[in-house]
Amino acid sequence: MEEKNLTAVTEFFLVGFQCSQNVRILLFCLLLVVYCGTICGNLLIITLVSSSKILHTPMYFFISQLSISDIVVITDIVPNLLHILLNNGAAITFIGCITRLYFFCGSEAFECFLLVVMSYDRYVAICNPLRYSTIMTSGHCVILSITCWLVGFIIIMIHVIETAKITFCGSNVIDHLFCDLMPLLELSCSDTFIIHIRIYFVGIVVLLIPTTIIVVSYTSIVRAVLRIPSSTGRQKAFSTCSSHLIVVSIFYGTIFSVYIVPPKDLTISTSKILSLLYTVFTPLINPIIYSLRNKDIRKGVQEIFAKRVIW
Repeated sequence: MEEKNLTAVTEFFLVGFQCSQNVRILLFCLLLVVYCGTICGNLLIITLVSSSKILHTPMYFFISQLSISDIVVITDIVPNLLHILLNNGAAITFIGCITRLYFFCGSEAFECFLLVVMSYDRYVAICNPLRYSTIMTSGHCVILSITCWLVGFIIIMIHVIETAKITFCGSNVIDHLFCDLMPLLELSCSDTFIIHIRIYFVGIVVLLIPTTIIVVSYTSIVRAVLRIPSSTGRQKAFSTCSSHLIVVSIFYGTIFSVYIVPPKDLTISTSKILSLLYTVFTPLINPIIYSLRNKDIRKGVQEIFAKRVIW
């Protein structure tokens, strides 16, 4: 699957996991189950939030937006990955690769911004509870969500268009699970210095700034919670933030491990496994974390079933 050195690459070959057929079949079955579970879990969250009055709050609205993003990410990655596992690698056109890269990176950028908005929501709820209902109105929440979608995808669109302009020649083999930016740049025969500068800039905007805001927000939240006199009040306040903190830790932890840690410090296999964590398993874990021990979600399910019984 190699092109001549002077021939422009029109398609790429994704290697996937280099392992025995039995292991690939096992991975195929595992990923298929994870994919179906993720789609069902996130669709359940979206359905509950949209149809249950109990869940018509800013926090659950943002959770439903997170579920939409998770569905986009896993649908962009897993079906093609299943095809790769069945065929021990698969070809993908240049346009197809760039398109998948755009939707993947755009959804991830949106999630970075959305997690900031969710931390702001928790900050207002705990640090300024008397003004919460006037600040976090439904209109305000919709505007914040649309802004996250637009900013995330516009930033990534500019970056992906510039990436698509570089010349790919020579080898077209991508030793990765999907079309990701760094493995693509390794195949370029153009000067990628400017592209790497843009990557650092996008990284600051999409990763470092949101991380800083989240840390500052939760520092203020912790200080406010510690000032609550009753232990019951403190526990209740912390419980409203624990799910979001777990999701933030998993999401940013895996992303920083893949994109911030120098590539020389990670083997190819380790990089692939970490990529699986935040592209495949994180979308599965998110609805579980937000629904686990969540009374509102359970009430929402009961409300939906009650309506079905009445009908």
